[in-house]
Amino acid sequence: MTGRDDDRRLEELVDGIVVLSSGDLSNRLPVSPARDGIDAVTTGINLLAEELQSMYEDLEVRVAERTALLEAAKAELRRVINTDELTGLASRSLLQEKVAEAVAGAGTGRQPALILMDLDSFRLINDSLGHAAGDAVLRETALRLSAAAGPGHLIARLSGDEFAVLVADQDTESVLQTAARLGESLKDRIVAGGVAVALTAGTGVRLGEPGLRSEELIRDADIAMHEAKKRGRDTLLVFSAAMHEAAIQRVHQVAELRTALAMDQLELEYQPIMDLRTGAIAGTEALIRWRHPALGLLGPDTFLDAADEAGLTVEIGHWVLRNAIAQTGRWKSDPGLPADFSTHINLSPADLHHVDLAPYVEGLLAQHGVEPHHISIEITETAIMRGGPEVAATMQSLNDLGVRIEIDDFGTGYSSISYLRTLPAAQAKIDKSLLDGLTTDRQQETFVAAILQLIHSAGLGAVAEGIEDREQANRLRQLNCEFGQGYFFSRPLPVAAMTDLLARRDGAVA
Repeated sequence: MTGRDDDRRLEELVDGIVVLSSGDLSNRLPVSPARDGIDAVTTGINLLAEELQSMYEDLEVRVAERTALLEAAKAELRRVINTDELTGLASRSLLQEKVAEAVAGAGTGRQPALILMDLDSFRLINDSLGHAAGDAVLRETALRLSAAAGPGHLIARLSGDEFAVLVADQDTESVLQTAARLGESLKDRIVAGGVAVALTAGTGVRLGEPGLRSEELIRDADIAMHEAKKRGRDTLLVFSAAMHEAAIQRVHQVAELRTALAMDQLELEYQPIMDLRTGAIAGTEALIRWRHPALGLLGPDTFLDAADEAGLTVEIGHWVLRNAIAQTGRWKSDPGLPADFSTHINLSPADLHHVDLAPYVEGLLAQHGVEPHHISIEITETAIMRGGPEVAATMQSLNDLGVRIEIDDFGTGYSSISYLRTLPAAQAKIDKSLLDGLTTDRQQETFVAAILQLIHSAGLGAVAEGIEDREQANRLRQLNCEFGQGYFFSRPLPVAAMTDLLARRDGAVA
């Protein structure tokens, strides 16, 4: 070959390298018959191009596979995010997304409505029958709600035992009919853990209106649902502006209540509990008050609901225990006080679910030198019936300390004598509502007598609250009710006034 041929071949080699470097790995450089040094370089470049092309094609396959895996993972993530794993219903995040879409899509036309439902006493099912039974109940609830809602509605499980139904295109009457149908669907018993369980729910409905934002629709339905829960079992409420105002007030009240705890604005008043047989003071009931800087002295009915919603119940319960036990210690330094004198302290269901309650009480008793039998813990009949094993264990722990247990508001629940006998209680307090008509209605007197007989048959002492006149006190004494309290004897008193009353050796109150 001539030098001119070599120049041409070198030019072709350079051109081929430029093509390869541009990314066209399929290009191959021609090899001459000469098999000289230029051909050796050309052959090497061709081999490198083949190897690079093979690697590139393999990389493309891998990228495609990884992309497919990534898309599948994204799809699975969307499914997990949008689906409740236990029930298969929509999740909270999907509900929020669909509510926003429904509100945006409605424009000025028919607005979407939202129904929120929270099962009544579901915790009792979990605590008594176990979580597997609770899960079975939730799955069956999901099936029933889906069937009752019908097609075209999104049903979601928001958390725990809370469900939602988005009604996208119905008039007000139809929305309310749907809500009622959802509630009715739960009432046929569900067999879980070998037990037939009857369900009800607190239901809140937010009807749509033009201009309402999606977050407001969800917020207002939630407010209505929580208000329904406060009203009692199996309650349905439609949201109103007054509910929102009340919710705002509760937010302010909670902030003020936190300040009250920090600034020592809470105080206790004490109402004497009388021995109806002797007329002497047998004990006192500690009743919490809030000395509000602007509103004056507030009773517990005005702020304990807000405390419960804010998670302050246990903190307040501990405050009451500390102060009531300390005051009992101061009173017990008076040698003239009856040996069996006791201070009665009300505790909430939240207090009773606190695992450290008994050790906490034990520490306070030791700190203030109070014998356990001088303290009586009042627990409502409803809290006991619904509390499950945790409450029963707490009651037993307190009883083991020597603290007396009293069943409060007795006669408003469904306790049987066989159940009463299993409780570590010393007394039962008859609810004041049962005293209405005691001295004027023969049937009511017979009913109260039966309640007292039930209490005594279970080996418990009886206390009647809400005694308003001498006739009621005398009749209760005739019916063998041992103890009583009420405005006939005394209103709740500040500490100083109660201390003065206890110092009167004649024990007379009324």
